[in-house]
Amino acid sequence: MEAWRKMAEKPIGAALPNGKRFYRCECIDQKRPANEITGLEFLWPGPKPEGGQFFMVRAERSGVFLGRPLSAASFKPGPEGGPGVLGFLVLDKGQGTHELCSLRPGETAEISGPLGNSWAAAAAGIPEGVAAFISGGVGVAPLALYASEPGKRPFDFYAGFKSKPYGVEGVKSRSLIIAAEDGEGGLKGRIPDFFSPVGYSVVFSCGPEAMLKTVAAVCEEAGVPCFVSLERRMACGAGACLGCTVKTWDANNARQNSRCCADGPIFAANTVIFDEVFGE
Repeated sequence: MEAWRKMAEKPIGAALPNGKRFYRCECIDQKRPANEITGLEFLWPGPKPEGGQFFMVRAERSGVFLGRPLSAASFKPGPEGGPGVLGFLVLDKGQGTHELCSLRPGETAEISGPLGNSWAAAAAGIPEGVAAFISGGVGVAPLALYASEPGKRPFDFYAGFKSKPYGVEGVKSRSLIIAAEDGEGGLKGRIPDFFSPVGYSVVFSCGPEAMLKTVAAVCEEAGVPCFVSLERRMACGAGACLGCTVKTWDANNARQNSRCCADGPIFAANTVIFDEVFGE
């Protein structure tokens, strides 16, 4: 462990525009909780992430130049002065993520973060009350981490999957509603079919585009504040390259380009121009 710490705590490469650096981190666990989903844990010498924040991650032996943005799904502090354990849920959908899904314990990845804003920061100032956490697929990751944080408001957790559920094993909520398209492990259908925002003080949602648009629409109709975590292809993760811009409304109701990595990834749903972000 001491030898690893000396290696990992020395940053590699130049600092990103936001001052963050990449660290060489050892994979210590790899699981396959569902088809196309891999759970990875790394020793992490950097700061603790907050629920909603993400990291740029790249397998050290890689055929891709850029890291992939991955939301933190879990974090366990290490012993005094030692590294923590940082967890991700990775959807295998391209070369970069496929390489990560192929990592085995003992292999290493280059990781930088935590990046972006958090659920707690995005919703600062929202009156107290019960929250609804709504996830779809691998979008469960940033909400599962937030669910583990102490001192937050009470919440109900709605989690939707194509089939077998994952990522919610340790969630301690008032209620846990699981839905799957094939009915395995929960209700049969999609989470929006079983959700109403009435009675909640705020809604947090991360998942597929269609789900986010539906959840945002029903929350707006009910007058309930809603915050969504958006996904974009990212190059730097630090707001410098402007490659991950999304269309949003500013305070004067004018269109603007917001950086998903630096201004988000979490946005108030009523500021997102969904048809321009996701298309018709």
